[in-house]
Amino acid sequence: MEPLYIGIAVAALIIILVVLLISREKGKQLRKPSILVMLGMTFVVLGIIFIDLGRIPSYSLIGVGALLSIIDGIRNLKSK
Repeated sequence: MEPLYIGIAVAALIIILVVLLISREKGKQLRKPSILVMLGMTFVVLGIIFIDLGRIPSYSLIGVGALLSIIDGIRNLKSK
């Protein structure tokens, strides 16, 4: 069951990356990452580092990080 959760987390991060790459305009440089994205990446890394705490705490951190990144992506799409 554990590989399933890891696969879901990796798939969510790939989807976020694809959405962010598609949503940017051609020819423009990428902007500095926002606070939400940086916080989201931090939660994902902490979830990976603290995998020994157990499934629920570590996957919760990964899920919170992915959710924060998705929220930032949606906010950026609405602001354009």
